[in-house]
Amino acid sequence: MSKQANPFAIGAFLVGALILLTAGVMIFGGSDFFKDKKRFVIFFDSALNGLNVGAPVKLQGVQIGNVKEISLVMDSATGRIFKPVVIEIDPALLQDLSVQQSGGHSKKQRMQDAQRLIDAGLKGRLETQSLLTGLLYVDLNFYSDKPVNLIKLDYKNLPELPSVPTTVDEIRNTADEILNRARQLPVEEMMKNLADTLSEMRSLLQSDDTKKSLAALAKSLQETQRLMATLNNQIGPLMSNANGVLSDTRTTLQDFNKELLPVLKAAEQSLTTATKVLEGSQHALNAVETMAAPDSQLGQALVEMRNASRSLKDLTESLERRPESLLYGK
Repeated sequence: MSKQANPFAIGAFLVGALILLTAGVMIFGGSDFFKDKKRFVIFFDSALNGLNVGAPVKLQGVQIGNVKEISLVMDSATGRIFKPVVIEIDPALLQDLSVQQSGGHSKKQRMQDAQRLIDAGLKGRLETQSLLTGLLYVDLNFYSDKPVNLIKLDYKNLPELPSVPTTVDEIRNTADEILNRARQLPVEEMMKNLADTLSEMRSLLQSDDTKKSLAALAKSLQETQRLMATLNNQIGPLMSNANGVLSDTRTTLQDFNKELLPVLKAAEQSLTTATKVLEGSQHALNAVETMAAPDSQLGQALVEMRNASRSLKDLTESLERRPESLLYGK
């Protein structure tokens, strides 16, 4: 007879095989277990249809982590439901060069890391992986122009990152806001005012004054048409006369130019001759001024003649007083 197998040995063998298999997976295929990863929580207001545990977490198109947990938290006091999504980021794929890496991951350090990311404008957003499957992933990006909205709910002692609505949610929110503003408009009052305005316009159009004004306007239009017809009939002769006058004026100007040209030439010659005469007169005046100068011979002769005249005058006056001096002398 064969020996019966020992159940204890079989169980120990199976347990050892499982331990070896687990250790092999952890060492060779599951090295992620030994990585020190950072976890954050993001509260999304959007619907989480299509977001599954294990969905990628990307930063500007590069996968840096995965979604580790999706849950619901309800506040019974307010009836509000929160949707925390826990993401896990591999620090080896997202290194901060401005911060010295350390092995400690205390709550204080994790909060400081989260605050640095928030200050840099990092926010989470749900995006579609594929339009066919409808699966979602968490997209991290820097939205400095978006406000920082934090729930500030302590969920499993994890630091919180802010979120921004999806593009569809933003369009829906904008449409809802437009509809809300449209609902706030006094539509009934506006319609009533429009009806009153139309009624007043109808009354105005049906009034006697309006009818008289329309008749007067029609009469004025008829008279205007007759006037335009008259002008059209008379505009031809007027244009012909105007053309004739312009032709005569052009001929007169041409004749005047022909007659004026010799006159202008004669005037130019007269001006040239007058210029030459003035130049000769100027030379004569210059010669007279030269001769009349005090130091010239003519000037000296004039001085001597003046002196002789004065002596002759004195002699005449002396003879008039004493005529006997001609006989007796002095």
